Amino acid sequence: MDTQRLILFMLFTFSVFFLMDAWQKDQQPQPVPGQAPVAGQASGPAAIPVPTPTRPPTAAAPAAAPPAVSGALQKGETVRVETDVFVADIDTAGGDLRRLELLAHRDTLDHKKNFVLLQQEGKHTYVAQSGLIGNDLPNHRTRYTTGEREVRLAAGADRVSVRLSAPPAEGLKVTKIYTFHRGSYAIDVAYEVENKRAAAIQPDAYFQLVRDSEPPAGDSAMLPTYTGIAVYTDKEKFQKVDFTDIAKGKISYPKKSDDGWIAVLQHYFLSAWLPANNTPREFYTRRLDNGLYAAGVIVSLGTIAPGASGSLTVPLYAGPQEQDKLSQLAPGLELTIDYGWLTVVAKPLFWFLQWLHHWVGNWGAAIIVLTVAIKAAFYPLSAASYRSMARMRILAPRMQRLKEQYGDDRQRLNQAMMEMYKTEKINPLGGCLPVVVQIPVFIALYWVLLASVELRHAPFMLWIDDLSTADPYFVLPLLMGATMVFQTSLNPEPPDPVQAKVMKIMPIAFSIMFFFFPAGLVLYWLINNILSIAQQWQITRAMEHAKPAHGKK
Repeated sequence: MDTQRLILFMLFTFSVFFLMDAWQKDQQPQPVPGQAPVAGQASGPAAIPVPTPTRPPTAAAPAAAPPAVSGALQKGETVRVETDVFVADIDTAGGDLRRLELLAHRDTLDHKKNFVLLQQEGKHTYVAQSGLIGNDLPNHRTRYTTGEREVRLAAGADRVSVRLSAPPAEGLKVTKIYTFHRGSYAIDVAYEVENKRAAAIQPDAYFQLVRDSEPPAGDSAMLPTYTGIAVYTDKEKFQKVDFTDIAKGKISYPKKSDDGWIAVLQHYFLSAWLPANNTPREFYTRRLDNGLYAAGVIVSLGTIAPGASGSLTVPLYAGPQEQDKLSQLAPGLELTIDYGWLTVVAKPLFWFLQWLHHWVGNWGAAIIVLTVAIKAAFYPLSAASYRSMARMRILAPRMQRLKEQYGDDRQRLNQAMMEMYKTEKINPLGGCLPVVVQIPVFIALYWVLLASVELRHAPFMLWIDDLSTADPYFVLPLLMGATMVFQTSLNPEPPDPVQAKVMKIMPIAFSIMFFFFPAGLVLYWLINNILSIAQQWQITRAMEHAKPAHGKK
């Protein structure tokens, strides 16, 4: 095998891969805490205006929206809700969901604490809001009342609800209801409207997520992930909406649809409003002041006749990107798990890895078994490659004599080498094919380990307590580098002294590069190298013992 071409090809592939990642990161929004509000926006430290539909979601005209009012998130009474998966804080000011702690997931930086998805702490703001659009109708600035301060999901109960009453309005009674379900990250947010007026009303409800553009804590600059908004409709499919695009007014997602959802994504987790299908809706995004962004959806309650009542429920999913559950909640929601441009390879790879984990009970062991399975699948291809390398290793003395014979005449030397390859029926690039084929698998596995929340904080053994992050002591990368050095010694030495030096440097360079890769990925490559060495050693020894007579010329 022309090994230096293989190494250079791998280096080129990884360089392009990281350049693409760097470009994607460069296109992601940057924090803009000092930006001035855009003309027409409300001012103040955290102005969050009430949205106005550009057209009614139904055939009837919507109620007029109240004027935008500036000001930071107000503070009211806190209602704490505890379930088997959440600790949630609801503020009576606006009835906002201000804090959401996930009991089954640890904090990114401090594993002794639970992960908090929604929160308002320091400069970080991430809350869920909702309200009604129209005169005298409550919105996210309304002060609600409730007699509850602490609510717990009772043993044996499937759900628990919190009812918030809006201030009395002329002829209207509005109640906002949060319903939490056992074992579920989906929260039902509902409005009940009782119309005691003499005329019918046609209220619209809006449901929005408000967040700053900062990436989540612990997000690595070396391994950037997407933080931003996503919109899905059956017609237009999945579309990302960067914060910077919103700020610049470069928005191309569908505004109106009868299906779909809108979400805020970050590494491993998401929050999404999921209106029922076959219900007209209007999506919107906007940049607020103080570096905040809003993404929401407007849905109509329809016409409520005098003396009648109307209601609307829109689920809010706020939790991990668990692949086996997202698709059951809403069409296309599983697309929020971003496997990049190799999704077609990454998804089956994850399913197989998850199936292996079900049997072995350890993600690290599952990766090892997966590596063995992939190696077995590529065994015939690898065997042909190693036979080609073995033939070239046998021909190494003849190559050296050709080099001595032609000296610095590179053209004649290359012609003689090509003639020898032709006579011996050797393809100098034959050894590259197995690696070329495995590169997509390698990159797909990289995304699986980086994007799958199932592997977040997944331990392997000893010091490896999180396969989705880098080895803290660099043991696996150093071992992998050692295997690369040993494997290089099994290959024929390049006739060019410069290329020979490059071959010796490359294992060191790759080891340093792998310092920043997820430990699970380095484990895969280490096991793959060990299996490759064993296979190559066996084939090389067998061919050297059966060396043809002309190989001694």
